[in-house]
Amino acid sequence: MPLIESYSFGRMMVAGSIYTRDVIIFPDGNILSPWWRNQGHVLATDDLAELLATGPEIIICGTGAMGVMRPSDELQEYLAATNIEFIALRSPKAVEIYNQMTGKKKLAGCFHLTC
Repeated sequence: MPLIESYSFGRMMVAGSIYTRDVIIFPDGNILSPWWRNQGHVLATDDLAELLATGPEIIICGTGAMGVMRPSDELQEYLAATNIEFIALRSPKAVEIYNQMTGKKKLAGCFHLTC
């Protein structure tokens, strides 16, 4: 599982690669970027369909530097019903938590890099 080496507004470095668009980190370490959501700053279940298909035990969600992206109620209900732990925090704190949890569970992350 790759560590997130750095995060700043609009920029993330993972395993030596720099990303300037939103990122999904899959449990197997693969990375999807750019990652788009159907409703911009609303995170819905469909936006994570590819990630959910991999069976993560926990998803760390970075909601942006200022926390503008919000998980929908539908997504949170789905994750609770399927026993997937979900932690949504502003991206700087989410990166910290993601790195602390790396290697402890089948971990995945989704990160909004800007607002």
